[in-house]
Amino acid sequence: MDIVVCIKQVPDPDYFSQIVLDPVTKAIRREGIPLIMNPVDRNAIEAALQLQERFSGKVTVLTMGPPQSREALEEGLAMGAEEAVLLCDRAFAGADAFATAYTLAAAIKEFCPFNLVLCGSETVDSGTKMVGPMLAEFLDIPYATNVRAMNFVTEGICLAETAIENGCMKVELGLPALITVNKAINEPRIPTVLGIMQVASKKLLMYGANGLGVPPEKLGLAGSPTRVASLFDFKQKRRLETLRGDPQHVASKAVAKLREWHAV
Repeated sequence: MDIVVCIKQVPDPDYFSQIVLDPVTKAIRREGIPLIMNPVDRNAIEAALQLQERFSGKVTVLTMGPPQSREALEEGLAMGAEEAVLLCDRAFAGADAFATAYTLAAAIKEFCPFNLVLCGSETVDSGTKMVGPMLAEFLDIPYATNVRAMNFVTEGICLAETAIENGCMKVELGLPALITVNKAINEPRIPTVLGIMQVASKKLLMYGANGLGVPPEKLGLAGSPTRVASLFDFKQKRRLETLRGDPQHVASKAVAKLREWHAV
């Protein structure tokens, strides 16, 4: 079973309070913000590696981004993936979810034979949950999203348990297919020292826009139907009052104040 895992390098959530948006480009200023692999993408890689252990085949990690995105790919290789593909070109800059999915689909068709495509259910920097389903549509394959459990009855048939509000939905998929997973599906492995040492001997291929053979107007900002129209600084003012005294008195007074302010 050949599996492609789509991942993304994102700003470290621990530093989100330091993130600012460029008023001109309307994009995130990443200077000084540490970058990591999108957390749930590690779960997608782990799911791929577990399937490889059962069915054999090759696991390829794929991402689109600037040159430093290779660090996220190297982490995937250290976990156990055999090959990595980096889509890196200024022409890809400014892509929304639609253009991102289109570009990834073009690369998979061109460079990555597959039986299964795995993605994290969402990224911490945008959270649209749209890239996976759009990618499946561009690849013309069935898909399931927000999957918390997978059971392969055979190598070609998967029973996926999709988390929905107040329950779950079970979906049967015939391969080739695409599945987006959430963090409940597994506990990602930590790369071993041997795995880290083996990264240097594994393939990490880089392709630009010319290698995809698609019209340039379909890529990046030019190919994105959604744009950031404007930015504004939202400042919320809160009513503050400090209560002092013994706990029982303070608690009673706090409840009275909340009722006075129609908060309860």
